[in-house]
Amino acid sequence: MREAYIVTSVRTPGCRRNKGAFAKTRPEDLLKTVVDAIFERTPNIEKKDVEDIMIGCAFPEAEQGLNIGRVIAQMCKFPDTTCGATVNRFCSSGLEAIALQIMRIKAGWCEVAIGGGVESMTIVPMGGNLPRPHPEWAKENPDVYISMGITAENVANRYKITREMQDEFGYHSQMKASNAMAKKLYKEIVPTPAKRYVEKNGTWIEETVLQDFDDGIRPTTTLEGLKKLAPAFAANGSVTAGNSSQTTDGAAATLVMSEDAVKKFGLKPIAKMVGYTVAGVRADEMGVGPAYAIPKLLKLTGKKLEDIGIFEINEAFASQAIYCLQQLGLYEKRELWASDSDKRIINVNGGAIALGHPLGCTGAKLCAQLMTEMRERGVKYGVESMCIGGGMGAAALFELVE
Repeated sequence: MREAYIVTSVRTPGCRRNKGAFAKTRPEDLLKTVVDAIFERTPNIEKKDVEDIMIGCAFPEAEQGLNIGRVIAQMCKFPDTTCGATVNRFCSSGLEAIALQIMRIKAGWCEVAIGGGVESMTIVPMGGNLPRPHPEWAKENPDVYISMGITAENVANRYKITREMQDEFGYHSQMKASNAMAKKLYKEIVPTPAKRYVEKNGTWIEETVLQDFDDGIRPTTTLEGLKKLAPAFAANGSVTAGNSSQTTDGAAATLVMSEDAVKKFGLKPIAKMVGYTVAGVRADEMGVGPAYAIPKLLKLTGKKLEDIGIFEINEAFASQAIYCLQQLGLYEKRELWASDSDKRIINVNGGAIALGHPLGCTGAKLCAQLMTEMRERGVKYGVESMCIGGGMGAAALFELVE
């Protein structure tokens, strides 16, 4: 089987649903920015060289519907010969899109492709515009339809993840992200046009500004402040807005190529995907997914946990992230994830609690973040993983190209 390489991986900032910079910006425009940025950052390649664009989206409807993979190819002025598709595996949709393009290249069916993800949680609400659970099945087993927040409470209650543990984890996510933003470590971010409306002389005027930072990061976060937040999903619960991922808007895209194409265009790739897998778990505790997907991935690729130099494990909720780290034997090693440790290898620049979780975009977004840090640190192996609504986990192993 042939080799496939990641050449360029970029993302927009993640901006808060409704209140953030992208609240008035359509998802296609977010996606167009990162797709176009691939060609600004990658010399020698033109849009005519790309055969296919696959985009992950958790709720592919309304403004982000109508096969946004093909729509964006046309919006970005690719030739008609460049095809497009949309894929949905909820929270890992963006990673699924990248993995599918890599598999197509490995199989010899494609030479150059783009995988990515997009989600505007402002424009298309959680659950979509017209959710229709199956009535009879919902009576028999409603778990696949329940709130993700309730699944986070289930994990906390079943596995004794305390409120104090969750708040501490959320605090460190914010501190890591605050440090990274201050030091401009998010080199994968593409400054993105954001529309807003301002009133001037009684008339509402549309303006466009460039957004170049994740606007959910809160440098002033304190443990004392987090302790004061009310439970978000259960009256006596422990899951709050401060220890949960932020619902955000964003897009990300990754350029992948065969070895022949890399040589043809004279490019130096960043990494290659060594393996990708998914694992099924109970729907009512979907957050435990990475605890099963990561060991399955390591077995699949013949690697040990000690081989991995950096992890991006999506923080859908602190409760599930902590549980997964516990099962991997990593949580108790506080120096591996805490913001005040220079030995940290887990979500080194903050996770979704600080940076946001734009559902179908997240898998592609984490890939871009991981590529930046692997390259900056010279880390040979990196793992990306996330839990998935409905009861799954996904994990991918990347190897830095020397």
